[in-house]
Amino acid sequence: MSLSLYHACVPTLTRALENLIAVLDKGAAHAEARKLDPLVLPGARLFPDMFPLTRQVQIATDMSKGAVARLAGVEPERYEDTEQTFAELVARVEKTVTLIRGFEPARFEGSELRDIVLKSPRGDRHFKGQAYLLDFVLPNVFFHCTTAYNILRHNGVELSKQDFLGSF
Repeated sequence: MSLSLYHACVPTLTRALENLIAVLDKGAAHAEARKLDPLVLPGARLFPDMFPLTRQVQIATDMSKGAVARLAGVEPERYEDTEQTFAELVARVEKTVTLIRGFEPARFEGSELRDIVLKSPRGDRHFKGQAYLLDFVLPNVFFHCTTAYNILRHNGVELSKQDFLGSF
């Protein structure tokens, strides 16, 4: 049995993003319990030259919605990137999950060979659909979800590997 790009993409990204919501919820609860300024943890970084938590979440959602749209042959929806609080970050992730779940598997037929071109300040990046998903999107989404997890963990939020992986 072969695995379609829809089945490699939509359920995998949905799970990663739903687990990210759970991690963000724990971060919000931690901040509230300790009466932290609500902007402190969303603005936290692991290292000064790394993006803060807010940007990690924005990139994870942008990569996810962009992948699903491009593989389905449509232009990705654009978000404003104005989130500053846990509630705003969770709402963004929930919006993305709803968006990607709305794509039908039939939209992905033939997407493994679809030409994908990403514009970048360093020049255009050209992919075929399968390589785009497996070699670029999934590693990036997991990198940014992991970094969001690590920022919160580093700042004292009680998280475990199971929070990142979710339930099976």
